Amino acid sequence: MSENGKKEPLHAGAVEIEKATKEYYPETDPLVLKKLEEWQNLKFGLLMHWAPSSQWGIVESWSLCSEDEDWCKRKIENYTEYKRQYENLKKTFNPVKFNPEKWADAAEEAGMKYVVFTTKHHDGFCMYDSKFTDYKITDEECPFHSNPKADIAKEIFSEFRKKNFMIGAYFSKPDWHSDYFWWQRFAAPDRNANYDIKKYPERWQKFVEFTHNQIDELMTDYGSIDILWLDGCWVRYYSEKDLAEERKNASPNIHRVQNQDINMPLIAKNSRVKQPGLIVVDRAVPGLQQNYLTPENQVPDKTLPYPWETCMPMTPSWSYEPGLEYKPARKLIHTLVDVVAKGGNFLLNAAPTAEGDFEVEAYERLKKIGEWMKVNGEAIYNSHPAEPYKENKICFTQLNDGTVYAIYLADENENSLPEKITLTKFSPAQNAKIDLLGTGTKINWNRTNDGFEIVIPESVRNNPPCNYAWTLKISVS
Repeated sequence: MSENGKKEPLHAGAVEIEKATKEYYPETDPLVLKKLEEWQNLKFGLLMHWAPSSQWGIVESWSLCSEDEDWCKRKIENYTEYKRQYENLKKTFNPVKFNPEKWADAAEEAGMKYVVFTTKHHDGFCMYDSKFTDYKITDEECPFHSNPKADIAKEIFSEFRKKNFMIGAYFSKPDWHSDYFWWQRFAAPDRNANYDIKKYPERWQKFVEFTHNQIDELMTDYGSIDILWLDGCWVRYYSEKDLAEERKNASPNIHRVQNQDINMPLIAKNSRVKQPGLIVVDRAVPGLQQNYLTPENQVPDKTLPYPWETCMPMTPSWSYEPGLEYKPARKLIHTLVDVVAKGGNFLLNAAPTAEGDFEVEAYERLKKIGEWMKVNGEAIYNSHPAEPYKENKICFTQLNDGTVYAIYLADENENSLPEKITLTKFSPAQNAKIDLLGTGTKINWNRTNDGFEIVIPESVRNNPPCNYAWTLKISVS
């Protein structure tokens, strides 16, 4: 995940999202295609970044990496001591307020339909009961290990599954705790494996086996999983030509650019034996293991001809950092509408605190989104793009039966609908009727020389059915 919501410079081992969104390799497995279609109809999901580092209120993982960036400065100068203290956070992590049922209720109320949870971030700490490491939430040195809900990922998946959410497991391919990735014999200058893989292939093979084993645990022991959401795009296969290109474009902070192949085709194959139809998202790595694309913290300018999802945090950070400003509900709702109108899904991140709960502001945002979705959800779910997609402040969606929705995005101080709305890029059928969702009021409209005009009654203008955006339903009677 790019850090702190800021756009990274192009770095070795990673493909820019903008480049990645230009390449897509279609899936052929009918079970995967079926699940992809189901996922595309859900439109709105919850992502959660959470780890022991929440005790310090810092960006997860990245302060361990020796890349000199302002957003992940360490609080002490001595790196060895810093890493020791960071990893010892396991020994004080005790999120006694952890209540996944509360999160599932809040997400359901917000109108969300799928969840993606960080089972392991780049720092290597497992929020599940992995048998292949003691750096995990269920280790006896972690005070939370004796809690009945200690296997956090299992508890989250179980509660959200009860509400018929699609279940996604975020998993980091790099592991900065593993001695097979960051070998203690050497310093760790950047995010990549810190040794020469060609010189030490046996060590790298142990890391590959370790990664396969951990993913297999998630596919075997954690119920039905719908999405394997893989992060850390610099851990991938590179041809010599690709390596040369990456080295040429590498940030000055990146030193060891090399082929870090973990055999993604085998991971996908073996995972689908346990989880038939599994959607695999090898983020920002063009290829058959990227079933949908994930533009991060941005919305494409136009529709994309393949499955995609904008992922974005509620605050400027993916991790819990106290005092950060939350995006207004208006902005989040408008982003959802913009994404859906262009054919994408919106994955919104909330970061739990060290105590194991969301901040009040996160619940408030989810509640406000939910209030809006209760009125306008039929224009979001199961929809697909409708030309012209957007005109001025109005976004369009449509259903398979031909119903079109025109969603008016209100400005910050705009608390009532305008008297007239004129559209020139789209014209309804002669016998079309227009209703304003949430009011049961039929809206009159007239053809014009270059489109049509919608006339909003004063009674509706002064009593809008919701805040932030209003939806006109255009259907043929």
